[in-house]
Amino acid sequence: MERHIVGLGGGGDTVEQTWLLYDYVLGVTGKPKPKLLYVPTAVAESAEAIVGFYERFRDRAELNHLRTFPWPPANLRDLILSQDAICVSGGSTANMLALWRVHGIDALLREAWENGVVLWGASAGMICWFEAGVTDSFGPELAGMDCLGFLAGSACPHYDGEEQRRPRYRELIDSGFPEGIAADDGVALHYVGAELAEIVTCRPGATAYRVTREGEEKLPARELGARPAGRGSGGAR
Repeated sequence: MERHIVGLGGGGDTVEQTWLLYDYVLGVTGKPKPKLLYVPTAVAESAEAIVGFYERFRDRAELNHLRTFPWPPANLRDLILSQDAICVSGGSTANMLALWRVHGIDALLREAWENGVVLWGASAGMICWFEAGVTDSFGPELAGMDCLGFLAGSACPHYDGEEQRRPRYRELIDSGFPEGIAADDGVALHYVGAELAEIVTCRPGATAYRVTREGEEKLPARELGARPAGRGSGGAR
């Protein structure tokens, strides 16, 4: 079964740009109206975030969402494995992973991925799939943390969107943090299996970087075309 993970460094500068990313990810499923599960653990299952998800994707997918409070649903495994794609929100990566591990959601997401369900998300929803990630989960000072390890190495989102991302990632790697990849806002990293297959961007000039102890390598990104008129709105950085 072909496995896909699409990590977004962040949204575009406009709703229209961000929809280019969403259309790209939904297209990876190969379904005209895929089953799409929203996992808003990282934003404490915010009602506003859940409503926004339904408003954003209601015309593009068959929607559902996962709550863990007061406890996960009895059909948790069926819910996760029956999807075509699973969207993980941004927010607190550390809190999200702690809850997932307590309830076995991390293991179910790996099973879903191995069964061909497309895993994707921005920010926390990008870095969680890697061995490690750069996060603000512990306060305004960015820190490195261990993540799920579906993909090798580390990851850093918002590379051009937050002033401290680039220098802090460099500092962490120079101090022994796993080498990895950084993505600007508006950039999507598409992994097939465990290999990076394509980098796309909805923002002209935005891209991704391979970051090692030897330095930083700018990677080529394909710019996504203009979004067709009349598509539903939604999305934010």
